[in-house]
Amino acid sequence: QVQLVESGGGLVQAGGSLRLSCAASERPFSRYFMAWFHQALGKEREMVANINWSGSSTYYADSVKGRFTISRDNAKNTVYLQMNSLKPEDTAVYYCAAHASGSLSRPSSYDYWGQGTQVTVSS
Repeated sequence: QVQLVESGGGLVQAGGSLRLSCAASERPFSRYFMAWFHQALGKEREMVANINWSGSSTYYADSVKGRFTISRDNAKNTVYLQMNSLKPEDTAVYYCAAHASGSLSRPSSYDYWGQGTQVTVSS
């Protein structure tokens, strides 16, 4: 059982930055492909970014490409999401997740989830 704990959310003005962290309980953390999802009020959960085991390969949703950066530190069992140039439409609860099997973009492919952290971007 992997426990994931997110932190770093909050309220920020448009154009600002936040850095989310997700700490995992299990070693070796490096065996998990990790992702960040977000879920806005009344909408489905969507993948924002994912990162492979070593951190050498990343993928971003078009809506965040060029503004967000996903990274990981396997020695610290932590994955990060640096969010720059934030927009009001980025407002959502952000979740980190550990991949089990199947499509990397589908929430159902992820076995373990954090509790979520709220990000609110004011205009």
